[in-house]
Amino acid sequence: MPILYVARSAKLGRWASDVGLGKNIYKVGVAEGDPKVLVAAGWAGETDWTIARKTAVEDLSEAEALDRLGRKEKVIDPNLYPKLKGAAGVFRLTPARVENHIIVTRALAGQSDRNELKLKPADYADYLIHSALR
Repeated sequence: MPILYVARSAKLGRWASDVGLGKNIYKVGVAEGDPKVLVAAGWAGETDWTIARKTAVEDLSEAEALDRLGRKEKVIDPNLYPKLKGAAGVFRLTPARVENHIIVTRALAGQSDRNELKLKPADYADYLIHSALR
């Protein structure tokens, strides 16, 4: 069964922040087996990748997931940034969009509370998975 995963790299986040992309950079992909093997190999010349979230999916290819996400979020073109070296599925997220998603999801579930949100990498990953599965 395919596994949809979201990975992040702190070093790539620092690089992205330095070049003006922001620090919230995540890699999304679909693996047939355990994605730990892919993450261990790394992307974009970085080896500190960690899996933020993963979920089993049925009948979802990586191309479909990236296409769905590409309609909603900003995909970083690996041809424009030599650092990425052809790594497809790298997304740039803004905290405002993730916060809005969390607020609306809570409101629709009837849990509308006015707590201050402090976003964590898992929140970004949940947002990406939710958007890829829609």
